[in-house]
Amino acid sequence: MAQKQLIKLACSTCKEINYWSRKNKKLVERKIELNKFCKHCRKKTSHKEVKK
Repeated sequence: MAQKQLIKLACSTCKEINYWSRKNKKLVERKIELNKFCKHCRKKTSHKEVKK
């Protein structure tokens, strides 16, 4: 059975960690990048996966 691990998503503009998500690290090898709302920048920005 595949294990999903927690990952952190940080804003690419201000580098603050705003979201947590899960991904299957065996199936998805690339880093996740999503457009989300950043409460610190107060606008929609790109959020990238960062190390723990």
